Amino acid sequence: MRESEVENYFKWVVERAGGMTYKFTSPNQRGVCDRIACLPNGATWFVELKRPKGGKLAPLQKYFGEEMTRLNQRYACLWSIDEIDQWMTRAL
Repeated sequence: MRESEVENYFKWVVERAGGMTYKFTSPNQRGVCDRIACLPNGATWFVELKRPKGGKLAPLQKYFGEEMTRLNQRYACLWSIDEIDQWMTRAL
């Protein structure tokens, strides 16, 4: 499974639940997450998506996740469709 397939599934799951996802790019800051998810319960999540086999977090991506955690932001790194489903159950 490609990372784009994981990302498309994530987008579908969030939208099916009544939320929105935004593709996140930051020209001056490398390592930012793939998506920002705004859920219908008011929660905003910064989400990194990876393919199940062979996907790796780059050092700057790890740093971004650590910074989001330090700043008490909601952050998740999801590696599969199963993880997306489990995350959605907890996030709502």
